Amino acid sequence: MLYVFLSVCCSVIVSVLLKVARRYSIDVFQAITWNYGMAILLTWFFFKPNFGTFEIKQAPVSVYIAVGILLPLIFWIMAKSVRLAGIVRTDVAQRLSLFISLFAAFLLFGDQFNLARLACFSVGFAAILCSIPWQKQTANRKVLSNAWIYLICVFIGFGAIDILFKKVAASTAVPYTTSLFFIYALSFVIALISLAVKVISGKTRVHWAHIMFGLILGVANFGNILFYLKAHKALSTSPSLVFSAMNIGVISVGALVGLVVFHERLSKLNKLGLALAIISIIMITTVNIMHW
Repeated sequence: MLYVFLSVCCSVIVSVLLKVARRYSIDVFQAITWNYGMAILLTWFFFKPNFGTFEIKQAPVSVYIAVGILLPLIFWIMAKSVRLAGIVRTDVAQRLSLFISLFAAFLLFGDQFNLARLACFSVGFAAILCSIPWQKQTANRKVLSNAWIYLICVFIGFGAIDILFKKVAASTAVPYTTSLFFIYALSFVIALISLAVKVISGKTRVHWAHIMFGLILGVANFGNILFYLKAHKALSTSPSLVFSAMNIGVISVGALVGLVVFHERLSKLNKLGLALAIISIIMITTVNIMHW
């Protein structure tokens, strides 16, 4: 469970870094760009992708391109969500996006639908609705009325990314870690081109502070994936345990950090959503274990 704990910590650290970026005048888009540069280097060092057997005709190139575009885009949206809606709500939206990929399993991968899983979806959907900050901004509230837009985008975006990563994993032509390298490389190139356009148009300037912040962000982002994969390898006979511990851990630790460190305010409805999120993850884990 050490790897699960480290993965949870890395995931929450990403949210914390995105939260404090504005405080230190960090250009988040630029930081996200350099984050993928670091991810490429760490993927090369730890996973040692095998290019010897790689054949472009057999690789799911269209999926690579889709993920390569979505990753920096959704990461930027997540940064906006953390700033406007807070760490707690954003982590809930991100983790509950798993229900989109599970629902896609019925439509795209031929999985079976039943009442038990319908109950899981219902609780998860209720958790999302309760977690959204519906209230408008007042003198005593720091949550903006349009924050729900970013939360919904985080929910849908991470769900779409998860579906695409499942398609990548389903491809036997290319090892998963090699595919991961190509996806990070594409994300970096796409984000770098966008950054270059912003620099040329005078909208931003490259600065070492943004680069260093992005590299630190990349270490935390990659650490989340590295330790998550190591946890699955160490607990290969209990994938559901890793799955539930990871998601519940991120929501719980994220909530603790958001409430204690950043003094984020949650309404009673939001707290109910937090509880429902944990319950829904426990439910879906139980359903998967029992094969209901």
